[in-house]
Amino acid sequence: MADVSAARTKAVFEFKSATLPLIAVILKTADLAVLAEALDAQLADSPDFFEQEPVVIDLSQLQPDEESGEEPAELDFAALRGLLARHQTQPIAVRGGNNAQNAAARAAGLSLTAMPVAPAPRSPAPPAASPAPASEAPQIVREVPVPANGTLLIDKPLRSGQQVYARGGDVVVTAVVSFGAEVIADGNVHVYAPLRGKAIAGARGNTEARIFSTCMEAQLVAIAGIYRTNEVPLPEPVLGKPAQVRLDGKKIAIDAIP
Repeated sequence: MADVSAARTKAVFEFKSATLPLIAVILKTADLAVLAEALDAQLADSPDFFEQEPVVIDLSQLQPDEESGEEPAELDFAALRGLLARHQTQPIAVRGGNNAQNAAARAAGLSLTAMPVAPAPRSPAPPAASPAPASEAPQIVREVPVPANGTLLIDKPLRSGQQVYARGGDVVVTAVVSFGAEVIADGNVHVYAPLRGKAIAGARGNTEARIFSTCMEAQLVAIAGIYRTNEVPLPEPVLGKPAQVRLDGKKIAIDAIP
């Protein structure tokens, strides 16, 4: 009887591991009213951007420094889930929280997940004349596993504050990359649309990586940690035209594509 039951169970279902694309929403404030206002502003032009995709709530930037003596932020996770669901997401887990936050998240029906071993590299920031005020707008990172062929395809517009990172491969974007958005790849970056935000190729040191765009208007381009910003205007032959970015020694070179 036991053998028959085991055989029947095996035929009905099977457990398998799976890798899913996730949106990570990195919170910079525990004030849900401020967060709601920032999300509404950030996603106003693309209300259908998420299409009910799973979301991980990242609390790492809400943790106070040990020496500051500040109390950890308290969050109403049920209200936070409702707020994120309003923007067509499906919150499923939290990461980067303390024990109290994790317990509250689990009580609200959220799972716990670990922080990524190697987070997506950030674009290099040139020194500012005076420090800018800290933004409380959440950072939205699309964490998508690169397929076996080594190329990640993004066919939706990327708005300000949104980031895509192709770990271990190339990324191809077929929609506009707006000012303030980031496209990052360990390999090459291809944008077959206006590139107005930041493009970072060779994020983990590949000096042979390149950036391509059919309409080069980039806010920042970087390869293997060497960057150029729009503080130096793009030359007329490449501004708003098809162009590629490469390294020439330790300098950024931008060439027109005929």
